[in-house]
Amino acid sequence: MIELEAIARSRTECACRVERARILLAYWADPSTYAVGRLIGVTHQTVQRCVSRAVQFGVMAALDDSPRPGQEPKITDDAKAWVVSLACQKAKDLGYPHELWTTRLLARHVREHAQAAGYACLMRLAQGTVCKILDEHDIKPHKVRYYLQRRDEAFEEKMAEVLCVYREVKVLREDKTAGPNVAIISYDEKPGIQAIGTTAPDLPPQPGSHPGWSRDHEYKRHGTLSLLAGIDLLTGEVHASVENRHRSREFVGFLERLNAAYPTDTAIKLILDNHSAHISKETTAWLGTQPKGRFTFVFTPKHGSWLNLVEGFFSKMARSMLRGIRVASKDELKEGILAYLDDLNRDPVVHSWTYKINAVA
Repeated sequence: MIELEAIARSRTECACRVERARILLAYWADPSTYAVGRLIGVTHQTVQRCVSRAVQFGVMAALDDSPRPGQEPKITDDAKAWVVSLACQKAKDLGYPHELWTTRLLARHVREHAQAAGYACLMRLAQGTVCKILDEHDIKPHKVRYYLQRRDEAFEEKMAEVLCVYREVKVLREDKTAGPNVAIISYDEKPGIQAIGTTAPDLPPQPGSHPGWSRDHEYKRHGTLSLLAGIDLLTGEVHASVENRHRSREFVGFLERLNAAYPTDTAIKLILDNHSAHISKETTAWLGTQPKGRFTFVFTPKHGSWLNLVEGFFSKMARSMLRGIRVASKDELKEGILAYLDDLNRDPVVHSWTYKINAVA
């Protein structure tokens, strides 16, 4: 009875189930088909049928429609399996210019080749039927879901090395006896930051008219910039430079900035990816001019950039500062980025890694 009352009050159940639940509840309170019909707004014959089904099959079964005989399905299970097998192939592999199937294209292909494949029942297949067949097997041949294949054979070892550096950061931060003689930098580049300008002034929000800013759809492209940034994981300070490109010479320039930012007896350890500029001849030659132990590189594994803490910083920057930004030139964009970083460095945020290193086995 409690479940029946819940269905009668439901706003998400099918209307027919709600109506039948109300009929049965009303009939239980007043066993008169005419009175219940007037109360619910249906004929007394409808009430009689609902009550009879409840007596014959049970109260809850009476809420659903009875199975109807209908026609025997003309499309066999083998024919459906053939349609699914086609959907699991690329359309271009079967001679079409399309990369992926559309349901309309798949239905046409099935109709044209059904007779030769021995499935005459599919010769008049409709697009809607294709959709139903694919839904039954949870196949969506028009969609692409991306994944990353693990191609680094030493992925676990490199990941463990990076996590050990984060453990080292934690130990150094907890040690209050003396200042550490090491700087640990999480570094990466953020290329392709677009300098986009407006063609008309932005319109401010207007109460009662439009709640947000209004902007003309047209825009001007002024070019792109690359941000080279490293976060000191012990202090939270962000070291950065904004360049037109991010080649070896720009990376060496960033290393020179780090070299000037720390005392000569400080060991600088960088966590970074395997970008060509990080291992180029120019970079290697510059590192050769530095004292032994001054710079140490810890590389993330291939397709393991998520291990680098600076990626989270870039994501926050894109959401909070770069999203929707409009500038009149690349120089204005550069000034804005540097001003944003200067503001962060006034009150640095120490980034920490929460991944449990014990999970790596």
